[in-house]
Amino acid sequence: MSSSVLPFLSSRSISVFDIYDEHIHRGWLRRQETVEFRGALRSSLLVGHPEPGHSRSQDVSMRSMRLLTAAAVLLPLVATTANGVESAPAWTARWISAPGAPPFDYGVYHFRRTFELGERPRSFLVHVTADNRYQLFANGERVAWGPARGDLYHWRYETVDLAPHLRAGRNVLAAVVWNFGIHAPQAQVTQQTGFLLQGAGEAEKMASTDRSWKAIRNEAYTPLPIVPDEIHHQYYVAGPGDRVDAAAYPWGWEQPEFDEAKWEPAEQGPVGSARDAVDAPSRWMLVPRSIPAMEETPIRFARARRATGLTVPASFPRTPAPFVVPPRAKAAVLLDQDHLTTAYPELTVSGGRGATITLRYAEALLEPGTKVKGNRNEVEGKELRGARDVFVADGGAQRRFRPLWWRTYRYVQLEIETAEEPVTVEDLSAVATGYPFTARARLDAGVTELDRILEVGWRTARRCAHESYMDCPYYEQLQYAGDTRIQALVSLYMTGDGRLARNAIEQLDHSRTSEGLTQSRAPTRLQQYIPPFSLWWVGMVHDYWRYQDDPAFVRQMLPGVRSVLSFFADRQGPDGSLGPVPWWNFLDWARAWPRGVPPGDGSSAPLDLQLLLAYGEAADLEQAVGSPARAGELREASARLRATIPARYWDAVRGLFADTPARTQFSQHANVLAVLAGVVEGEQARAVMDRVLSDASLVPCSIYFRHYLHAALNRAGLGDRYLDLLGPWRQMLAEGLTTWAETSEPDVRSDCHAWGASPNFELFRTVLGIDSAAPGFRRVILRPFPGRLTRAAGSIPHPRGEVAVSWQVRAGQLEADVRLPDGVEGDLVWGEVRRPLASGRTRLTLPAPSR
Repeated sequence: MSSSVLPFLSSRSISVFDIYDEHIHRGWLRRQETVEFRGALRSSLLVGHPEPGHSRSQDVSMRSMRLLTAAAVLLPLVATTANGVESAPAWTARWISAPGAPPFDYGVYHFRRTFELGERPRSFLVHVTADNRYQLFANGERVAWGPARGDLYHWRYETVDLAPHLRAGRNVLAAVVWNFGIHAPQAQVTQQTGFLLQGAGEAEKMASTDRSWKAIRNEAYTPLPIVPDEIHHQYYVAGPGDRVDAAAYPWGWEQPEFDEAKWEPAEQGPVGSARDAVDAPSRWMLVPRSIPAMEETPIRFARARRATGLTVPASFPRTPAPFVVPPRAKAAVLLDQDHLTTAYPELTVSGGRGATITLRYAEALLEPGTKVKGNRNEVEGKELRGARDVFVADGGAQRRFRPLWWRTYRYVQLEIETAEEPVTVEDLSAVATGYPFTARARLDAGVTELDRILEVGWRTARRCAHESYMDCPYYEQLQYAGDTRIQALVSLYMTGDGRLARNAIEQLDHSRTSEGLTQSRAPTRLQQYIPPFSLWWVGMVHDYWRYQDDPAFVRQMLPGVRSVLSFFADRQGPDGSLGPVPWWNFLDWARAWPRGVPPGDGSSAPLDLQLLLAYGEAADLEQAVGSPARAGELREASARLRATIPARYWDAVRGLFADTPARTQFSQHANVLAVLAGVVEGEQARAVMDRVLSDASLVPCSIYFRHYLHAALNRAGLGDRYLDLLGPWRQMLAEGLTTWAETSEPDVRSDCHAWGASPNFELFRTVLGIDSAAPGFRRVILRPFPGRLTRAAGSIPHPRGEVAVSWQVRAGQLEADVRLPDGVEGDLVWGEVRRPLASGRTRLTLPAPSR
């Protein structure tokens, strides 16, 4: 299924020959055609900027690529114009909908198109999208789903080669499209219900959407909005459940043999329009999908924890094992996945006309009548409250229910109430889904607990990564800049895949307002502004610049960086300190801070220090890929603010920075940021961090902001303390969590928040010691902080291969074995000693530090 979607867009300049090789790999071209086609393709391209290490005749930049006649097979390839706006083949297909369908309301619709082919094609490329979402079938096989989430000014479409699913003779394309209406997830931007499919070339134009498609509304569906009392926390914006009446469902609608004679011709709307179209006839400004298709993996529940009203087979749910619920009966089975997951449950039943079957989903069970979760492994005496789907059986055989959108759960409760007939539950399993990350980093320190922390952290990161990063998969599914910065670092260290990080940076940039700020989250239907998150977004761009070799993209983000900093510059006083800043100045879920906002009227030491960090990061970016003159201006602004901060906030008696000029409130946060921003360095920075860790009166960092606490320890040269600060993560393991929670409070709202997954890069960056020392990771610094460890070995992915390290500590000496990719050099730092590292393998022994 997903193998038919072209994964040609990446976080670097695109090689046409890479795409061509992909066509060969998929079997869309014959290998014997390669030499002739490659020669023709080379001669018919106007080549732009090559990738590093490639000749101009081998690589084509997205910015300057043009395809001529020999590249006809590559029609879906998208060019980028000189101003960075994506363009696409001219759209001639029309948006369609079902006749009489209300454009903005909830509804589920089916579309079909039958056509004849004289022979099976070698290639049959189509571009497809919908609002809100779609699934596309070719001759009964699901071949694509989407679109990848975006906003109206960047509405995504997928490009799919249908050839593997077509045949000579009669062929049927079918699609289901749904609009959640007022119940749509907060992250689901929408204009109105619509479906659009365009054949990429003349041969495929027969499939393009117009009145030749037939359509029908599926009357079986009604939405199930969340009832606040049914879930742990009332703020839930992830969309409704599904109620499906099987008696009204057009079973087999996607199959070629289905009779659509009663369906009506689709209602035509405007033609599709590209992002750079002149006088576009609709608000959907089409751009290609920039990330791969989500992976789908069949999974089964681990075990049934309890059952009432029936006895389930011993092998269920680990294997299919049908069981029967008699007429006029109620029964329930509590299923345990053994870990939190994101998946499409798949329920298959037979018979039981009128039986109501409910699936309820929860991250954890609760003490009756309370919000107390307790140990997540314990079920005795607890109840499940959570989001739900309902399926009403029609008496047919092998009826399969799968919700329109995936669900988040560790526990699922199957509840059955039969009418006058028995119902057979044939099976209940699931299909796990998420962004197709592949973990490439590895760490072996001989400590089982660290292995477990990495395992749970990686699971958390995966559950919060889909078509965008998400703060949490159960309650919100929104891509917040503060969360996403940490999630992106986890992805880069664990996988080296920067596409979702790039996508996140871009989507937040797209959310910028005329005042300069990015929204706190994107995409989103409801605006929200957290000014500190805009500063973290600048940090995200800087992180990407350091770890990914993609300077052209970073340069495209500079207008956004300048815009954000302009917003804050307008609110600085003569000394550089910020005055009142509007909106929600959230920094961290600290108990002492209402709504997570530091004390003050929008100005505070934490916010001044965040701005100072952003000035430094922006100066780096301007110097490297933008305007050196601007870099100079930013450094001047930074120097002015840097001189002001100690005068306003430093308390010489306590040896700490206060949160406000009144110097009556102190937090770990302000002091951590002062170290990271270089306001204090050397021995003074170490002294500040000593007090941060020892002074219990300071407002402490939550699990989220501990990322910055740990980074400050690293910068101050105190990284050896890192392993002793993993208490909140150890406590969550003890409480049975299988993903990291939103905070370390025992009865926290969300049991899965990837902003807590920072150990999945800190263990590599601080303990193993690997970090970037130059833009694009073109130079490596190895600075291990073993703490109580005596040995460690591991590796992380790198843009040019892999960085692998093995070290042992004997009597204070460091024995290191390092492997760097070809063309990459670095340094090994141990105490006050620094030694150069050449590309390839280096073995070194460094003396014990003097202190």
